[in-house]
Amino acid sequence: MDISVYRPGELSAADRAAWTAMQSKAHLHGSPELANPFLAPEFALAVGRCRRGVRIAVVREDGEPAAFFPYQRSAAGVGRAIGLGVSDAQGVVHRPGFAWDARELMRACGLAVWEFDHLVEGQRPFEAEASGTFPSPVMDVDRGYEAYLAQLRAQSPKFTRTTLAKERKLGRDAGEVTYVHDERDPAALRTLMDWKSAQYRRTGRSDRFAHDWITRLVQQLFHTRSEPFAGILSVLYADGKPIAAHFGLRTERVLACWFPAYDPAYSKYSPGLVLHLRMAEAAAADGIAYLDLGRGQKEYKDSLKTRELKVSEGWVTRRHPVALGHRARRAPVRALRNAVVSRPELFEPADKLLKRVGKIRSGRS
Repeated sequence: MDISVYRPGELSAADRAAWTAMQSKAHLHGSPELANPFLAPEFALAVGRCRRGVRIAVVREDGEPAAFFPYQRSAAGVGRAIGLGVSDAQGVVHRPGFAWDARELMRACGLAVWEFDHLVEGQRPFEAEASGTFPSPVMDVDRGYEAYLAQLRAQSPKFTRTTLAKERKLGRDAGEVTYVHDERDPAALRTLMDWKSAQYRRTGRSDRFAHDWITRLVQQLFHTRSEPFAGILSVLYADGKPIAAHFGLRTERVLACWFPAYDPAYSKYSPGLVLHLRMAEAAAADGIAYLDLGRGQKEYKDSLKTRELKVSEGWVTRRHPVALGHRARRAPVRALRNAVVSRPELFEPADKLLKRVGKIRSGRS
């Protein structure tokens, strides 16, 4: 393999165009998961403006780009999937039939270990090192919104009927319900981040927007527009007032759901669910094939999904003391978390405890 490693700003326009072309044609070659916006060059470049150590390996065959591998690297050679912690799709974007040796790629990138937690399907050289595989539910809208709604009615009739009834009641009680699929007002984005921060605190979770780099990343992606990538802010209004919002990323065929939140004062109307149905309708009209709801066990995802993708987590390591040390530190934490999340008898009391802690924290703030 002919492998060159670049800083984000060093990537040529021709290489970026080749990367985008691979994504846009991926579904034609049986690899639709490669079209995910978290695998797009725009996401890698945005992370590179907010985090140190971002690199992009370009693999060439006969002088032409065959694969792109974005990653983050520490001075000691510890590698992480780019945007680890906020990225919902990770791996190598490649042309059809391309095969690679994981350790040869890592050696060229100067990595002793590469850690991932949302590795997409089809990455066989990396999948061999995965420690676990998890569902990532999606909403298929490639046949149009009415076809999606018909499938939803068939598999979850009560949920669908109740959600649509709540939307009608919201309109009667709170005023006309309107929806903007691609809201460009930065004030609406700030409102969403405020809601999301409050939700994190209320449920005892770590507030992602307390990390300056995540806030800056979202703001940058909000202003990112290229063909076909964009940051999309969708907002549900009642009588002109925002009551639910979502910020995600889109490519030509995939809308990656990322940060949804709503005003708790309207919770009885399930505005988040109403918002997702409106998003599905607008995405279908815009030519999107599916909405990727992302890894994670949530009741609303189970209600909205039509099927599931699979993502994996784990480490690829070379024989190196840095790799052994990193894995020894990280493996027990991941194993404990996954054990709790996968077992209801452990997850439910842990979730209740976090929410109690969240109430205490919210009361003090």
